[in-house]
Amino acid sequence: MLNIVLINPEIPFNTGNIGRSCVATGTRLHLVGKLGFIIASKEIRRSGLDYWPNLDYKRHNTWEDFLAEEKPTEDKMFFLSTKGKKSYWDAQFPADGYLIFGAESCGLPKDFYTRYAHRLFTIPMTGPVRSLNLSSSAAIVLFEALRQNRNK
Repeated sequence: MLNIVLINPEIPFNTGNIGRSCVATGTRLHLVGKLGFIIASKEIRRSGLDYWPNLDYKRHNTWEDFLAEEKPTEDKMFFLSTKGKKSYWDAQFPADGYLIFGAESCGLPKDFYTRYAHRLFTIPMTGPVRSLNLSSSAAIVLFEALRQNRNK
């Protein structure tokens, strides 16, 4: 099963939309660290519609808790950021991989850029845009990972 990991997500509508994509694709959602909203809030329900009760998600208080509970090997973790040097379409996503995204306003935790530099990927953009919306980015990478694993 594929996994989307959101570290310190801030905007409930983005998390709700990502949750809906997870329900539609049988993907597990991991919420790590500080949340900028309450999971039971009306904004989450509105963006996730009535699919939220069907969402397979886990809550982890810290990154270290996530690592201890999930025990992902480094080759299964893919960190997505505008600071990545490798394109996501050059990644080979395993069927049980972890697609990891940072907060909307500040991205991944600062130490991740050195700690996981070799696992850092980006979505190429040619226009004058700093970044894409988090839920759009998650969907782009999720569907590429699903495409790669469709016959496995």
